[in-house]
Amino acid sequence: MDQEKAEKKYIKLFDKYKGLSGESIPVKKGSGIEKKHIFWGLFITAVSFTLSILILFASTSIFKSISPPLAFLVVLSIILIGVIFDIIGMAVTAADETPFHSMASKKMKGARQSINLLRNAPRVSSFCNDVVGDICSVVSGAAGTAIVYKLFADSANISLFEVVLGALIAALTVGGKAFAKNIGINNANYIVYKVGRIVAVFSRKSKTNRKCKKNC
Repeated sequence: MDQEKAEKKYIKLFDKYKGLSGESIPVKKGSGIEKKHIFWGLFITAVSFTLSILILFASTSIFKSISPPLAFLVVLSIILIGVIFDIIGMAVTAADETPFHSMASKKMKGARQSINLLRNAPRVSSFCNDVVGDICSVVSGAAGTAIVYKLFADSANISLFEVVLGALIAALTVGGKAFAKNIGINNANYIVYKVGRIVAVFSRKSKTNRKCKKNC
């Protein structure tokens, strides 16, 4: 009896959802894969490969010459950089563009740059989350391995220390990024505006340098 009731309940639910699926539901259709998306993906791949090689070579040489306590601080700094960029990438995807237009009309510093960030949100988010975030994760893991081999090279339990430190770095990275997502979503407009102001400072410096080159 119970099995028959369960089957009848399932059939009713199936018919209900089958009827709902026949209704006209607005669905956003994608434009497919464009050339610019392919070029952007290839560009990000090349940038990630180049930056990874440069940073890994630099970090390996640095960790060989510095003391273990300072090396731990460097690893924590790398994790923090990845978390900060993850906050920026999340904020760019969650922020609202509307208030920045009124700010730009009042000629507030960084408003136009914030609008440009939001209009290029997929690329900014990809660079911050995927390129910088993933590179920081790889570098911090490699740095942790270098620290273990520097401290416990003669120990029989070196593999255990490597696993423990690797797990600790992974936990800090994942926990920091989970914490960062809440900050990025809840303070999206504020974070984007602050980043826009930083971009505005660098854009002004580049403009002044171009003017100096033309006039000098």
